[in-house]
Amino acid sequence: MNVPDNYMSDDNDMERHAYTALVVDDDEDTVNLFTEFLEIYDIVVIGKAFDGKQAVTIYSDMAPNIVFSDVMMPDYDGFYALENIKKMDPKAIVVMITGDVRSDTISKLKQLGADAIIYKPFDMQSVMQMANNLLAKAICNTSST
Repeated sequence: MNVPDNYMSDDNDMERHAYTALVVDDDEDTVNLFTEFLEIYDIVVIGKAFDGKQAVTIYSDMAPNIVFSDVMMPDYDGFYALENIKKMDPKAIVVMITGDVRSDTISKLKQLGADAIIYKPFDMQSVMQMANNLLAKAICNTSST
């Protein structure tokens, strides 16, 4: 995979600007592809989970800056991950990814505190712009308190 020159940075710069992420999906190929895209944009994936329960455990252990989670997964789904991560850390940035546009699904995601909802199929540049906006907003809120 080719990474554009303008995304390369030295170690000191990387420490200051790199964000960390957790990627959650029951499909391993989707997790790996999403991880590759994030890393092109200088977001370091520090955890990969394949259901909501793993996501909660990894979030608890690693506290990434942002979580990207699929909604529909067998056993422990994205609703489980979202609800439990937000209980653990109400300021956690959790982005939910779904192909389900039913109003009850969207309403439940918002009620549980999803910071953003991405609808499949999605454009990775739009995802990154949204993620950067959420992360910048979180940094501003942290530094102003």
